[in-house]
Amino acid sequence: MKPARALRYREAIDEATRQAMAKDERIVVLGVGVDDAKGIFGTTRGAFEQFGSARVFDTPLSEAALTGICVGAAMRGLHPVLVHARNDFLLLTMDQIVNNAAKWRYMSGGKLRVPFTIRAIIGRGWGQAAQHSQSLQAMFAHVPGLQVIMPATPGDAKGLLMTAYSTDSPVLCLEHRWLYETSGPVPEEPYYVPIGTATVAREGSDVTIVAVSHMVVEALQAAEILAAAGIEVEIVDPRSLRPLDSDLICRSVAKTGRLVIADTGWRSYGVSGEIASRVGEELFGRLKAPIRRIALPDVPTPGSHKLEQVYYPGSSQLAAAVRQVVEGQGSSETEGRSRLRGVTEFEGPF
Repeated sequence: MKPARALRYREAIDEATRQAMAKDERIVVLGVGVDDAKGIFGTTRGAFEQFGSARVFDTPLSEAALTGICVGAAMRGLHPVLVHARNDFLLLTMDQIVNNAAKWRYMSGGKLRVPFTIRAIIGRGWGQAAQHSQSLQAMFAHVPGLQVIMPATPGDAKGLLMTAYSTDSPVLCLEHRWLYETSGPVPEEPYYVPIGTATVAREGSDVTIVAVSHMVVEALQAAEILAAAGIEVEIVDPRSLRPLDSDLICRSVAKTGRLVIADTGWRSYGVSGEIASRVGEELFGRLKAPIRRIALPDVPTPGSHKLEQVYYPGSSQLAAAVRQVVEGQGSSETEGRSRLRGVTEFEGPF
C-alpha cells in the first residue's frame, strides 16, 4: 500500500464513492443537491464530474418516496446511495428504512437482499436549531437489520464507506458537519474498514473515553489538557454503532478501570447508555469509579448562539469528567461546554 496522503474528510468520502462506482456499475448516487456546484459539502462533486447525470442525479424533494424507490431498486439489482443534507430528514423515511430496507432479508428467508447505502449529515451549527441539527443515531442503531456507521476521521470515512458500498445490506452513514474540513492520512488505493470494528485513537492507562463521531476530536483535545496534569487517557472510537465492537471497548476499560462516554446525541435512552450497560454487565466488579456520560441535555437544540454555547458539550467538560472519575473531584455536569470552535475552516451551503 502506498504511503497515505492527507485528505479532508469530505474529499475522502468523494474518493470512496468514485472508486466504488468505477468498480461496481450497480452503484448510483441520488438526492437533492448531489449534482450542484457545492455537491453536498463537496462529497459528491467529483463523482458527478466523473460519472455524469446518468449515475449521479438530483431528485425531487420527497424523502419517503425516494427511500422506497431505492429499496425497490436495491432488490432489483442496483446499489443506490441516497444522500440527505440533514439526518433530520430521515424521520420522514422511517417506515421505508425500518419496515422495508432493514427487514426484507429476514422476511424473505434470505432470498432478497437490500444493498443500499444512506448518507446523512448531522447539521450542528449556529442557528440550525431544533429541526436541522439533531443527532439521531440511537433511533436507527435500535433497528435489527440496519448497520449504522459514524466515521470520525477521513481515513475511516473512506474505508467504512468502501465497505458499505460493497455489502449487500442496508447501511446508514451519519457524518458530522464539523468533520468535513478536518484532514488526515488516507491511502490512495481502495481499502476496506470492516463495519463493527472499533479503533483506539489514543493509548492511555488511567481512564477510557469512548467517543462517538465529532466527540473524538473533543476527546483528543481533552487528552492533551489532561496529559499536562499527569492523567493518561485512552480514546476508543467505535466507528460503528450497529454492530458495536463491545470486545475492544471492554478490553480498554478492563485495562484502565474507568470509563467516560462522549456522544453527540441526547443523554437519555441513547448510545451512551447502551455502551455503559454493556460495560457494566461485563466489568462491574472491576470498575474503579462510576461510569460517566457526556451527551446533549434532554431538550431540543436552541437557535440562540448564546444558548448553544452552554448546550453542546466539549473538551473542557470531558476533561472535568475524567478528573472526577480519576480523582473524585470536579463537576462534569456544568463545567466547560464547547464554544463552537471545532472547525475554523468550515465551508458549506448552510
